[in-house]
Amino acid sequence: MVKFTKQFEGQLVPEWKEAFVDYWQLKKDIKKIHCASSLASRPKQKRPLTNTLFSSINKLSLFGNQYRGREFIHVHSKLTSTTTRGVVYETELLDQLDHTKATSAFFALLDQQLNKVNEFYRKKEKEFVERGECLEKQLHILVELKTALKDQHKNKASSSYHDSKDEDSISGTVSCDEESSRGMTDQDFQEVENLAEDLDRYAMQFNVLPRSEELGKERSKSEGERQLSRCISDCHEKSLKIRIPLTNPTRTFSYLLWEDLINQSSKKQTGQGKKLQINKTKLYHAEKMIRGAYIELYKGLGYLKTYRNLNMLAFAKILKKFDKVTNKQVLPIYLKVVESSYFNSSNKIIKLADEVEEIFMKQFTEDDRRKAMKYLKPTQRKESHAVTFFIGLFTGCFIALFAGYAIMAHTTGTYRPQTNTIYMETVYPLLSMFSLLFLHFFLYGCNIFMWRKTRINYSFIFELSPTQELKYRDVFLICTMSITAVVGVLFVHLWLMDKGYSYSQVELMPALLLLAFLVLLVCPIDIVYKSSRYRLLSVLRNIILSPLYKVVMLDFFMADQLCSQVPMLRNLEYVGCYYITGSYKTQDYGYCVHTKNYRDLAYAVSFLPYYWRAMQCARRWLDEGDTCHLTNLGKYVSAMLAAGAKVAYEKEKSVGWLCVVVIMSSITTVYQLYWDFVKDWGLLQMNSKNPWLRNELILRRKFIYFLSMGLNVVLRLAWLQTVLHYKFGGIDYRLTGLFLAALEVIRRGHWNFYRLENEHLNNAGKFRAVKMVPLPFHEVDEQD
Repeated sequence: MVKFTKQFEGQLVPEWKEAFVDYWQLKKDIKKIHCASSLASRPKQKRPLTNTLFSSINKLSLFGNQYRGREFIHVHSKLTSTTTRGVVYETELLDQLDHTKATSAFFALLDQQLNKVNEFYRKKEKEFVERGECLEKQLHILVELKTALKDQHKNKASSSYHDSKDEDSISGTVSCDEESSRGMTDQDFQEVENLAEDLDRYAMQFNVLPRSEELGKERSKSEGERQLSRCISDCHEKSLKIRIPLTNPTRTFSYLLWEDLINQSSKKQTGQGKKLQINKTKLYHAEKMIRGAYIELYKGLGYLKTYRNLNMLAFAKILKKFDKVTNKQVLPIYLKVVESSYFNSSNKIIKLADEVEEIFMKQFTEDDRRKAMKYLKPTQRKESHAVTFFIGLFTGCFIALFAGYAIMAHTTGTYRPQTNTIYMETVYPLLSMFSLLFLHFFLYGCNIFMWRKTRINYSFIFELSPTQELKYRDVFLICTMSITAVVGVLFVHLWLMDKGYSYSQVELMPALLLLAFLVLLVCPIDIVYKSSRYRLLSVLRNIILSPLYKVVMLDFFMADQLCSQVPMLRNLEYVGCYYITGSYKTQDYGYCVHTKNYRDLAYAVSFLPYYWRAMQCARRWLDEGDTCHLTNLGKYVSAMLAAGAKVAYEKEKSVGWLCVVVIMSSITTVYQLYWDFVKDWGLLQMNSKNPWLRNELILRRKFIYFLSMGLNVVLRLAWLQTVLHYKFGGIDYRLTGLFLAALEVIRRGHWNFYRLENEHLNNAGKFRAVKMVPLPFHEVDEQD
């Protein structure tokens, strides 16, 4: 049977942990009471005979019932002046309980926890109710606009007059009378649902312009249009603006090309109506935004239900423990107060959740409850034991193949200096590239394992779908399966060369291996985690096209990973150049190194990750206006300058350029270390209760943080090898480069854990457990 402490810790909302009942501290107080009672009962003295007889008689049923019926405590409720706190509870000890000091401390803490839970619940309930009311208004506007467009579309279809402009616009008049209706019929809602399907097929702008010759026809407008008229006439000098976030280049350019106002009081007015411009594509995006906001609202309501149930159970459990230790019947008295308190008695959240289900089912899933629940309550993908089995299988295959490859490479002298130059210049870069890539994958799997173990909500931070996110076992399976395939192909390649096959006969094997991985990455068939593959491609697209795409956490997190994979990108560029240019036919492996254009391309690849990351910082500064992003941009600019100095030093190995490399790299290293510790990890806080760390720590052992900072400093200094050129015996310099590149990948995997720990603690500090989706419709002044 699982202990309640583990159950409580496993089911609570991680970002709201501080708002839950401090069950652990209450257990400590009960242990203090128990220890005090144990110490008091040790010196046993012989009690008088009368006391012994009285205690025996007191155990009889009649006296026992009277004993249990006594009230040992009385809970007072006080109404506070602040609306956020409401009623405050305070417990008074009526009976002279044993160890009054420890008991008083326990009930004082218990009252504090109850008041805290009530206050937090009231605050979150108010926040979600206000959000629900705002969403209801937004949905009302959306329904009216869609209904008006549909009715006008029908009128246009039935009209006999068509001109060339009628293909792109719909004309009509929006009356500004005070007439309104109370609601919409089921038929109106069904028409709205049909229009939602039309929005997927049409992406054109609809302009609703007044025409004097059509005033007679407009008098017979539908109920939905009259509702739109009422909505528009509510404020005479306001305009309704559709604000769609500029998350992609299309929206960014479209925002610059036209205004997206739904004009409610135009300068061009007629006696019967006003100008109305509705962009149908933007209206479709507005519907998606409102749908996403309803999903997040429902998720938040579910969290608040969990919050109430777990806290109620925690109060019952802790009171039961108190009764067991003190042998007093306090649970029925205090639990009655808890049951009648606000967080347990209020039913607004339950009603609101039911309303959200009904609205979502009617407006977005055509009354299909099962489909609605797939959006509102997505079920997580079950972990299969087959995944664990195949991880073990592929791990064993990889170890066997790698051992065979290493033995064969040693016997043939493949990795000795100037033994097999063609192999080291053509095949080894591919092996190095895949080794770094799948090492990174393996470390990411370790990160997921540690994030889950420490209750860091990485799914919420990365905005991952619970039905499609990769678990750590999935990542390990991809890693072991892929590296086994790579080592297997290279083992066969080296074995064929050892058997006497010429290099020209087996030279296409590495290229076919790389091509197979690229085809699998873009394969449209739903195999090998298609949703995750396509999500990776979309994130890479967002990074490459920075700053045109809005930057989210997953985008700049992935861009940071690419900054640690510069050697892998350079190997990818070299292998691609070698096979695309046809150099493999003549085995001219020096063509891509000595040709100026391809050499400059290789240098550009070294700059690209830092450039992409700098552009993301610039976009975040434009979107958020926080100058901290400009400071972060400076870090990547300094990294590009240091990389440029290294490139110049490689071309001209002079003392002057060596000094520039040392100075620029030292400045960049100090800059990066400061940003790692202070900004990304949130450490080195001077006034923290944990010296030189931060107030809140997830790991219990503090020395781990200091050890991690020291390790990060050492691994950041790996660039010194590019200056010192230290040779490790007879090992090829390429192996040394691979080792240093692997150290940087390890540093990045180590950095990832603390980066998300800090992000999670920031969310927890603001009690941010659900995404706040921006709403599309906003009223603005006409002059604005």
